[in-house]
Amino acid sequence: MLAYLLEMRNWWMHGDFYSFAAFMTLVWALWVVRLFLVQRYRPWHRAYNGTVSVVIPVVDEPEELFRDVLRRITEQKPDQVIVVINGPRNEVLERLCVEAGVDWEWTDVPGKRNAVRIGVERSTADIVVLVDSDTIWTERTLVELIKPFRNPQVGGVTTRQRILEPERSILTRWADWLESVRCEYSMPAMSVLGTVGCLPGRTIAFRRSILVDCMDKFLSEKFLGVYIEVSDDRTLTNYTLMAGYKTVYQSTSLVYTDAPLKLKKLLKQQYRWARGSQYNSLRMMRWMLKEARFLAVFYAIDIMVPFVLLGTFAGWGYAFATHEGKPAIYGQLPLPATGLAGLGLLLVSAIGMSAVSVALRFGRHFAYRPVDLFYLPIFMLINTGLLLPIRLLGFFRCAHNASWGTRESSFAGERSHSPLVVIPYILGTLMLAASVMVNVK
Repeated sequence: MLAYLLEMRNWWMHGDFYSFAAFMTLVWALWVVRLFLVQRYRPWHRAYNGTVSVVIPVVDEPEELFRDVLRRITEQKPDQVIVVINGPRNEVLERLCVEAGVDWEWTDVPGKRNAVRIGVERSTADIVVLVDSDTIWTERTLVELIKPFRNPQVGGVTTRQRILEPERSILTRWADWLESVRCEYSMPAMSVLGTVGCLPGRTIAFRRSILVDCMDKFLSEKFLGVYIEVSDDRTLTNYTLMAGYKTVYQSTSLVYTDAPLKLKKLLKQQYRWARGSQYNSLRMMRWMLKEARFLAVFYAIDIMVPFVLLGTFAGWGYAFATHEGKPAIYGQLPLPATGLAGLGLLLVSAIGMSAVSVALRFGRHFAYRPVDLFYLPIFMLINTGLLLPIRLLGFFRCAHNASWGTRESSFAGERSHSPLVVIPYILGTLMLAASVMVNVK
């Protein structure tokens, strides 16, 4: 934020162009548009009485957790509940299904997509709700979730999602903050336009006809010659949008989910999400540019941010090492003459201004949970120190398939390779090189 303000001052007063300032102006403009759309968001209130089948793919879960998951779902009386156990036999899960009185099937083929197929084939209702096996429903999750289907143009709906007991650790607080930001800003804004780009799969409802029509592609479509198992929720959202339906967010339908308590598992989860998000963005970009331009801009910036930031950091490092370059704008500040003292004060100022920026942009969350303001510097360090390199790596490797990452006995990835996987490496290298070159001039 500090660099942005100083560059904008020079740009305004002296006509000096700064690529970082230009890019961040675009980011802020997008935030203003998003905030305008958020003000227009309203959840659906009138009831929908269509039939509902709930499909729960599961590999393994703790017994008490899965019992609670089934109890909360069956209490809301969907027309059908189907559990698809995939991978090794799990007699504990089978027994829990029998006790809960739900339909279940076991398949030795690991993978969530195949489990979804089996569940959809066994479903009989108009609406199919896909539920992650560790997702906890609240009292009115289902009845609120299906309300938007009163509109025949709506093809997919997702819920408001929060983290269970976020006070347990810094990682769970950070994860809950991310969920809050998505539910307070991104999803309601895109919902107003009827184009939520990714309906998060912890609990997600589709018209059954859409799932039936896209199932063959869902199970076989490749990206750059490679079949990729991850990001099933974003893929199904893509198919729904391309079929001409709206995808929306229902804020009155609330679910809870867990977050990793260990850093290693969190990194694996974020890496999986980064690969899934970015390969789907690349695959959908042509369609989005034609049919959903706001969505195209949103995801294009999402891809570009890590490259722009890394190039900016490289430019600043070059300037401090050589005493040349555009970061001389910091000479406008009343910094101490000694290098280390000046650099230390500069870093503190930059972090402080960035914290103010984040607090302003995500004020809705901090109004809801003010104590998180004290953790904001840590959240920013996690975003920069962990998410930035993970998103870069996720882009470069987005055409590689791999195991699910956070579950034992889950889909292990295919061993086939395609020479086309070099394309994201080439694109990423070009973007990174361009960002660095612009910032070290």
